[in-house]
Amino acid sequence: MSFPQRYKSELLHAVDSIDLDSVEAAIEVLRRAHDEGRRIFTCGNGGSASTASHFVCDIIKGASFGRDKRFKIMALTDSLSTLTAYSNDVCYECVFVEQLKNHAEPGDVLIAISGSGNSPNVLRAMEYANSIGVHTIALSGRDGGKMGPLAKTEVRVRHPHMGRIEDGHMIVLHMIGYYFMEEEVKATQSGN
Repeated sequence: MSFPQRYKSELLHAVDSIDLDSVEAAIEVLRRAHDEGRRIFTCGNGGSASTASHFVCDIIKGASFGRDKRFKIMALTDSLSTLTAYSNDVCYECVFVEQLKNHAEPGDVLIAISGSGNSPNVLRAMEYANSIGVHTIALSGRDGGKMGPLAKTEVRVRHPHMGRIEDGHMIVLHMIGYYFMEEEVKATQSGN
């Protein structure tokens, strides 16, 4: 079997490990946040930071453009000056939690992405969010790490390979995003 065939086979195995009920639960949390005008925040490191930003882009454009009611969503990964100022002057562990202290309120949503589930800055953000009544959604991998048990809703890619975990996270966020881009539109057009 060639490497691409092996990778594809393992990726399909990783995707099969995703509990679709937890994806449905995450969709419901975001639907409620949208309906109530709540803020949604995303965060992660490295590839997970890119995934957090990608999801925000999908929702800001794909699920908001041309609609009367828009999502209020931001990636805590996207202000490079804020990230580097806190990293340099305070510590990297606080880069997300300090932004949440500025913006988050009870009833908002935090989507934290970490393949290991053990990134200290993501864990601090989860802990703070939970402490003020923000609904926490974890996209984790492997055994969920320390982050999985902290989340009110966890979507886990139960696979050991980081690349396939990250692939799985992107697929999950596309499931969620395209629900609001496609299914919600169908429901609105049919009068449901």
